[in-house]
Formats: sequence, C-alpha cells, structure tokens
Amino acid sequence: MGRGRLRVLLGAAPGVGKTFTMLEEGRRLRDEGADVVVAIVETHGRSATAALIEGLETLPRRQVAHRGVDLDEMDLPAVLKRRPGIALVDELAHTNAPGSTNEKRWQDVATLLDAGIDVITTVNIQHIESLGDVVQQITGVPQRETIPDRVLRSADQIEVIDLDPQALRDRLAGGRIYPAERVDAALSNYFRLGNLTALRELALLWLADEVDTALKNYRTEHGIRSTWEARERVVVALTGGPEGETLLRRGARIAARSSGGELLAVHVTSQDGLLQGDPQNLAQQRALVEKLGGSYHQVVGDDIPRSLVDFARGANATQLVIGVSRRSRLTAALTGPGIGSTVIRESGDIDVHIVSHASAGGKLRLPRLGGALSLRRRAAGFAIALIGGPLLSWALVSLRTEDSITSDVLSYQLLVVVVALVGGIWPALFAAVLSGLTLDFLFVEPLYTVTIAEPLHLLAIVLYVVIAILVSFVVDRAARQTRAARRGASEAELLATVAGSVLRGAGAVDALVERTREAFGLARVRLLDGETVLAESGERDPDAPLTRVAVGERATLELNGADLAASEQRLLAVITAQLDAALEHSDLAETASEVEPLAATDKVRSALLSALSHDLRRPLAAATAAVGGLRTAGAALSPADRAELLETADESLGTLAGLITDLLDVSRLQAGALAVATQPVDAIDVILPALDELGTGPDHVALDLAADVPPVAADPVLLQRVVVNLVANALRHSPDDVPVTVTTSSFGDQVELRVIDRGPGIPPEKRGDVFVPFQRLGDTDNSVGLGLGLALSRGFVEGMRGTLTPEDTPGGGLTMVVSLPALRDPAAHPDSTEETA
Repeated sequence: MGRGRLRVLLGAAPGVGKTFTMLEEGRRLRDEGADVVVAIVETHGRSATAALIEGLETLPRRQVAHRGVDLDEMDLPAVLKRRPGIALVDELAHTNAPGSTNEKRWQDVATLLDAGIDVITTVNIQHIESLGDVVQQITGVPQRETIPDRVLRSADQIEVIDLDPQALRDRLAGGRIYPAERVDAALSNYFRLGNLTALRELALLWLADEVDTALKNYRTEHGIRSTWEARERVVVALTGGPEGETLLRRGARIAARSSGGELLAVHVTSQDGLLQGDPQNLAQQRALVEKLGGSYHQVVGDDIPRSLVDFARGANATQLVIGVSRRSRLTAALTGPGIGSTVIRESGDIDVHIVSHASAGGKLRLPRLGGALSLRRRAAGFAIALIGGPLLSWALVSLRTEDSITSDVLSYQLLVVVVALVGGIWPALFAAVLSGLTLDFLFVEPLYTVTIAEPLHLLAIVLYVVIAILVSFVVDRAARQTRAARRGASEAELLATVAGSVLRGAGAVDALVERTREAFGLARVRLLDGETVLAESGERDPDAPLTRVAVGERATLELNGADLAASEQRLLAVITAQLDAALEHSDLAETASEVEPLAATDKVRSALLSALSHDLRRPLAAATAAVGGLRTAGAALSPADRAELLETADESLGTLAGLITDLLDVSRLQAGALAVATQPVDAIDVILPALDELGTGPDHVALDLAADVPPVAADPVLLQRVVVNLVANALRHSPDDVPVTVTTSSFGDQVELRVIDRGPGIPPEKRGDVFVPFQRLGDTDNSVGLGLGLALSRGFVEGMRGTLTPEDTPGGGLTMVVSLPALRDPAAHPDSTEETA
C-alpha cells in the first residue's frame, strides 16, 4: 500500500470554520462510501461543531495523566489498528502530552500517512514555523506550537478557509467561538480588526506563493518552456544607460493594465563582473523600480540576449521591454544584428516591446585620443619603439641573409606586440608604421628606397600594420577593463561600507561623508547647505585646493585635497546621488517629526472649538429664554411658573459656568495656545477620580482593572475628562439594573481602557455620527449635563497619540475603547508639553 494523501485546511485565525469544514467534508465522503473516522476533533464547546460529529465514527481518546491532570490525546495505536481510509485529525500543530508516542501531532499524522491512511487536518497560519516572527509582530503573541514548513509544503492539497475579518469578529461577538467571559479580551487583543486583516493577507499570500512554486515545478518537471499567462509579468531590460527611466515607466504602465501585474527589472553583467553601464544610472533606476512597486534583479552572462530571455522564461514573464539600440546604422551594418533582433528571435511566445528613446541611433564617433593606460606607460611605449626599433634594425641587418625576410618580419611584429603591451594603441601604431617603413627600406627589394617592387610584399606590409593595430587595440581594451574592474570594486566596497555603517547605527549622511574622505584620500570633506555645515570629516589642509560639487538642488560637497582624476569623478557622482537621497530622507523624517505634534494638538484645538460652539449654545439659550420669560410675563406668572423659570435659568447658568471652568482647566489656554502635557499616568489614578466626580459607586460601575498594566503617556486632566464623559454616556444608556463595566488591559505597546455598557448599542452605519459634536441619539434633556461630547473626547485622545473607537458589546450594548501608548520604562519618558499656537 502506498503512502496516504495529506489534505490541509489552512485558516488565518481561530473560528474561521476549519474544523466545521473538515467535518462537513468527512460527512460528504462518508455518504459517498468512503471509510471515514474521527481520530480527534476539538469542538471548544461549539454546539454546531459537535452536531457535525454525530453520525461519524469517532475513535476513543487516550487518557494521559500529567501533573495530576488527565489530558485527552489522539490514540495513535488505535487509529493504526482500525486502519480507516480517511482519518480526520484536528489541530495539526498541537503538542502531545508527555509520554505520548510522538512529541507533536504532525508527527502522528506522518505515521498515519506512512501506514497508507489519508488524513484531513487543520492548522492556522500563525503555526507555520517560518512565519512565527511575522505573526508575533502583528499580534504581539509569541507562538509556542509550530510546524516545520516542509510538513505543510509536502501536503498533497492545501485549502484556505477564508472569512472576512469583520464577519469573524461578529461571529466572536455572538459567542460562537469563545465563551462570553473570553469574548471581550479576545476582541480587544488577538481579534482586532487590523490583526485579522493582516493574518488573512498573510495566509492568502503564503498560499499564492505555494501555488506559484507548484506551477514552476510542474512546468520544469514537464519541460514546458512556453509562457503560461496566469498573471501579467513584465520584465524590463536595463543597460545602465539614460534610457532606463523611459523603459521602466513604460513597463510599469503595461503591468498596471491587468490586475495583479508584476514589474521586474533586470540588468545583465558580464562574466568578469564588469558593469556594462553607468553605476549612477543603475542606482537611480533601481530606486525608481522600487517606487513603481517592482523588483530589481542582476544576472551574469556574456550572451546578453540569451540571458534576458532565460530570465524572462524563469520568471514566467509575459512581456519583455527593451530599448531601441543606441548603435548607429553604420555600426549595425558592420557588426550584424543587435540585441533587440536576437531577443525577438529567441523570445518565442513572450511579447517583446522595443521602445524608442532619446539616446537611440547614436552617431558615428571617432575613438578618443588617449586610452585606459597611464601617461607614464604610453611614454614608455614610445621610448621602446624609438630605442628598440633602431637596435633591432641594426641586429637584423648584421645577420641578414637571402632567406631571412620571414624572421625579420616576425621580429618587427614582436617589437610591435611588446610596445602594445607596454604603451597601448598609439605607441603600438607608431611602432607599426615605423617598423613597416624600416622593413621596406632595409629588407625589401629594391633596398634603401621606400618603394616596393613586388605587390605581394606590399600586401604583407599592409597586413603586418593591420595586425599590429589589432593587437594594440586588444591590449588597450584589456587595460581599460582592468581599470573598470578596479573602479567597480572600489565603488562596491565604498557603498558596502556605507551601508554597513548605516546598519550599525551611523547616520547615512555622516557615513557617506566619512567614506568619501577615506576613499579619495582627501584632507577634509564637508557637506554644506549654504554656509551651514551639515556634516564634516577630517581637518583642512590650507595648501590643498578646494573643490565644490553640487548635491541635488540644496547642498554642496566641499572637497579639500588633491584634484580627482576623471575616472574618480564617476565614483563621486554615485556618492553625490546617494547623499542627495539621504538628505531627502532626512528632510522628510524631520518634517514628519515637526508636523506630528502640531497635528496632535491641532486635533485637540479643533475639538475644543467644536465644543465651545455647541456646548455653550444650549445652556445659554435656555437661560436667556427663562430670563426673557420672567421679564415679559412679569407679575402675570404664578409662583410655581416663576419658580420653574428661575430654576431653569439657575441650572442652565450653573451648567454654563461649570463648562467654562472645565474647559479652561483642561485646556490651559494661554495667549491663544493649547498645550497637551503628557506624563506617565496610571489608569487607576484617572478612573477613580472620574468616578468620584460623577458621584457613582460600585452599584452602577463595576471595575475590572488588570494589575500588570503599565503606565501610559497621557495628560491626566484630559484623560480624566474623557473617562468622565464615556462613563456618563454609558450610565445614561445602560439599564438601571446592569452596571457599566470599566476594564484595563495591555497588548503589545498599547494600553486599552474599555467602558462597556449593556444599552441598545449603535448600528455600525451610525457609529461615525456619534463623534459629531453632541450627538445623543435624540436625547435633549438639559438636566443630565452636557459633558464634553464624544467629538471632544476623541480629539483629546488623539491629541495624546491614542485612539477612541466604538465596538459591539457581546450580548448587546456598546463598548468604547480608549487605546494609548504604554510606557514600559516610565523613567525614560520625561514630562513634555506640546503646543499649537
């Protein structure tokens, strides 16, 4: 009997319906005649899940005693003895009780598979070993029970059991996942909407990657080289030339035409590691790829068209974007088909886009005078030609015979090769012409004249000069590539050193300035913004010249030391581009840090202005109406009516005076500026005074305050006003016989204060309305007090860098959640005041 098949039902979180789906599938397979048994299923008290087990054969569990507690585990020997066709095994990542056959349940499942038993099992995304750190960052909860990735990847079938995050929260709030006493904590911690959304995305992306890998493996195993357009993948070929930006933007537009399109940029380097393009252009284009949402790749290959096509096929690309050749028509005619033509011929079913650009069709240019060799080496080449030529001629004339013409030609050829090796193309060309003339004058009949009697001798001398030129060209090109390799290594080393400095905590700007001074051996390097020194390294040498290089549009790099060679200017251009990007990043970070406190206090100021415009209007209008009634009616009023009007005026004016006093106390308005003074605050130090202010006790408000909650960074006066308002609202809408509950808890780097009522609640579509100033769901009773309003409360909380959100109370009602930053080390957080002028 062969190995059994493994089918895994993967979920983003508990409660999405994995076990329910597994049992439904078991019942379906049983009805179709399959031999299905329930090896182990955890119902977690869910009646709907337990109902599905009825009618399915269920094997007894094995009791394991551990530390005085009886634990239920799957009875592996019993399952093996029963040998069903299909076993339903819940919770694949479960850790077995000590003394079990295997430590982990996934090992039990492997045993069943080896015995030829098919298994259907369940697991959540947080239990995958490689995703443990990611899940902990999302949820703040470390995962102790995990399964190796290889176990899941070896499954024959993986299905994601998907459920909308809000639907899952509704299911939890309805008591269909956890008991009622656990619902509140779950909603405020693991089952936050953001957490569930991130976990859902993680599960879907993990499965999508697995599907993509499976597709690649299938195509490889079956030798399928044609492109399967499961999704649009656009590969853009970069040469390092200025046309790269045009090609990338065109490729991004092509990828954006279809949903889920991918953009990949690739640059091909030669086997010797030399870049065939401008490093500065490549660095800028790589940054552009990332901005466009694509990925950058670099491959090695001497056959550029074949390397491009192979990469595109490996990525299962559907489109390949390349630029029009920069060669002139004459060069193309002499050298044959270019990269574009070869790519089109090799691409097969991959669509190739050849994009025109400003650099297309370059003009014919003569080679530059001077080469990659230094002036000293070129001078040495000329010297060898001038000295070695006459000496060689003297020696050959002394040994000349009738048959020595062949050795004479080869000797001069050797001289040209030596000159080329030392001095490059121009000394070698000089030596070739000089030795050609010398051969004709001294060794070719008629002697001692610059004439040639035999046409074959003329052809031999011409070929000799051509060969000398070609050899010198090869030597010059090799020297140029050697210098380029050294430059590339220097650039890579410099940039790697800078990256390492940044990763170790050094600022990018300071690290770049320091490495620039070291790389070029300069006395001092300064980065200037006008006359302001942004970064500096080294001491000035008064005898050395100063050179200034522009860094973007705002800064200047001042170099104090020897002038840089032309080859070093290229590396300097890469550094200035990196400096410009680092300065831009620094400016954005500084701007964000300046705007954040202004935005926070501006929210509070806006909330205060809203409160003033709404809170003052009602008591002022009521008092005005009461006083106006007393003045107009006068003696016509009965004593009871007069007393009622006076009472209304007194109550409204008292409310107005209290409101103004509270606003002045909490806002600390000084000369039109509102300050938010944050300091370490214990939640209990705010909650108890707030309850005292409301004059309420344990009959109306129940406290459930966690003992291990850290302090929060908050303004105690503002936070107390928020608690007063939330509790007052909760008391107003809760039934008289059901107390309001106030709880505190910590989760990750946040502390949550929850005010829970059992009132009518608020429909989700109307929750945004409650934060409009003084929305009381139709309540207009002037006697209950106005408070500060939920709009003001939210403004205060957001001013303290927190959030105020409404949630459903399980079983009915509304829960207002105040979330504030936790202070794990209060001593490290000094009191601070932020103002908005």
